[in-house]
Amino acid sequence: MKEAREFIMKCVFILTACVSIAAVVLICIFMFANGIPAIAKIGPLNFLLGEKWKPMNNIFGILPMIVGSIYVTAGAIIIGVPIAFFASVYLAKFCNEKLYKILKPAVELMAGIPSIVYGFFGLVVIVPIMQKLIGGSGKSVLTASILLGIMILPTVIGVAESSIRAVPDSYYEGALALGATRERSVFFAVLPGAKSGILAGVILGIGRAIGETMAVIMVAGNQPVIPGNLAMGVRTLTSNIVMEMGYATDLHREALIATAVVLFVLILIINLCCSALQRRSGQ
Repeated sequence: MKEAREFIMKCVFILTACVSIAAVVLICIFMFANGIPAIAKIGPLNFLLGEKWKPMNNIFGILPMIVGSIYVTAGAIIIGVPIAFFASVYLAKFCNEKLYKILKPAVELMAGIPSIVYGFFGLVVIVPIMQKLIGGSGKSVLTASILLGIMILPTVIGVAESSIRAVPDSYYEGALALGATRERSVFFAVLPGAKSGILAGVILGIGRAIGETMAVIMVAGNQPVIPGNLAMGVRTLTSNIVMEMGYATDLHREALIATAVVLFVLILIINLCCSALQRRSGQ
């Protein structure tokens, strides 16, 4: 009877794993089957390097959206990762138990807040501040970067803290025994052992930032032009898809699916580069 139950559960696990893999494969097939022909019709260079997006004139250049996505994601990483790094170190090694019971649920609660709520926060709080500081509408690359930097905090903090706690206590205790201060013991004995996990958290943060849509739409300005400075509005790849997919038809719709293909490839390249860096740092 026990062997029968184990066999049934094994089959269930295999089936669910196959369904998950099949779903991802089908999504990829759908995107590439509909997106690649559109890129061929428009012309790869015209599509990837074109600086004008005018669907009414059948002009589809997504270079401004590619640049916008990279700018906003890079800004979010520059703003969010240092804060998340030091916050994770504090929670893992310096925070007392009473305060930890308050801060840890608060960080986890941030991860569960819908992106539309973050968007309203950015629209009501961050945008007016940016209007006073840099002028204009306040909706810009910098505004979107700040908001995304806040949004990736719980993801990076959670993974980084778990990685730091996974390092054996003997590393920390050994450094203290050799005469190092508490801070030196953490930064020079514990953190090197957790660098792969911390980098994994950064990778997840990049994925969250580059794939975010609703919050970015509300604060980025949505201008399909290459931004000349941080105070200009910008449109990302995800924003472009969401804003126009509802009414797009024919080649316009295919171009939006092709945009999703480019976004998929961009995320894949980023993940592969970060994974290679992670393996190198692990070695």
